[in-house]
Amino acid sequence: MSTLQRVKCQARAHPLAMDAVLAAGVLVCMVAGSFVEPRHRDSVSWALRTPDLLSLVLITLSAAALVFRRRAPMTVLCLTGMVSVIESVTGDPRAPVAMSAVIALYTVASTTDRPTTWRVGLLTMTVLTGSAMAAGSLPWYAQENLATFAWTGIGATAGDAVRSRRAFVQAIRERAERAERTREEEARRRVAEERLRIARDLHDVVAHHIALVNVQAGVAAHVMDKRPDQAKEALAHVREASRSALNELRATVGLLRQSGDPEAPTEPAPGLDRLDELTGTFRNAGLHIEVARADQDTTLPAAVDLAAYRIIQEALTNVQKHAGPQAKAEVSVVRVGPNIEITVLDDGSGENDTPGSGGGHGLLGMRERVSALRGTLTTGPRYGGGFRVHAILPVKNRTPGEDPA
Repeated sequence: MSTLQRVKCQARAHPLAMDAVLAAGVLVCMVAGSFVEPRHRDSVSWALRTPDLLSLVLITLSAAALVFRRRAPMTVLCLTGMVSVIESVTGDPRAPVAMSAVIALYTVASTTDRPTTWRVGLLTMTVLTGSAMAAGSLPWYAQENLATFAWTGIGATAGDAVRSRRAFVQAIRERAERAERTREEEARRRVAEERLRIARDLHDVVAHHIALVNVQAGVAAHVMDKRPDQAKEALAHVREASRSALNELRATVGLLRQSGDPEAPTEPAPGLDRLDELTGTFRNAGLHIEVARADQDTTLPAAVDLAAYRIIQEALTNVQKHAGPQAKAEVSVVRVGPNIEITVLDDGSGENDTPGSGGGHGLLGMRERVSALRGTLTTGPRYGGGFRVHAILPVKNRTPGEDPA
């Protein structure tokens, strides 16, 4: 740390002591100036003189008042201004008492606003200069009177400049701190959104494939003794479903790897182009599914395509788990204006035919996906039995001010 920086730190830590040092320096300067008398005859010259006792008393009072210039700047300015007026009227020759008033005016200008600085500065210049011109011992056009006017103006201007610079630096610092807080909040928000997205993907993948594995394992156990060929086929489906689950888990968790870790799989995220493959896995598990598509080969944004796939996957998983062994499902994908509509129906009549009644998060995950795309989701039991899932997803991303269709 440099010497100047250490001095600044000491000044901030002990302001009263620094003001006392300043007052002592001003006192020395005013006392030294009171012993010098300027002469203006043939040429400018200087001579020594003995100051009056009243001048020395006024010098001491004005210098002592500067010790409290930061605590009560207006009071100190009034006191030093009054002392300066007394000296300019009674002093002959005049002592430089106005120096303390200039410093007090600088302090007021540096700690108040600009309108106050203008009013106080003009009043101080008018009172000091006017009293010296009107009642002083020197002619009104004397250089000492003009010097008083100039120095008070300089004190007010310098204080206002220091205040403006201090306010500018403070505004820059606050803007930088606000920008830093905004970046941190944005980073935390993005991390939370990414965690939520990964959690939804993991839930969809695990719930779908584990449900299929559970069904096929139950089939294999049931027919193992009587129909080993069918049990072998069920176990093959179990192996295929588990392999698919591992692959999708690897692709999802690969997003969490650091830069130095092995490269994550580059397989694209699933979409409606893999709908036949998805429904095929459920048909292999024994679920009867009918698929109807009228989307006219619409090319969907990646986020919408993935959300549509996951919604159908989760809805069919709920049918497999809750609708009963004889349930049938209907899947429809329809392009309606600017939206794509996904509908999954079942006629389940099982005892546990309400998805989510067991405390799962499937419907919540679907609703979060749809809300993130500013779409709408409707779920609920059907009249006469079964369940209905209906999602409307915008083909194009909406701005935050638009309402969903």
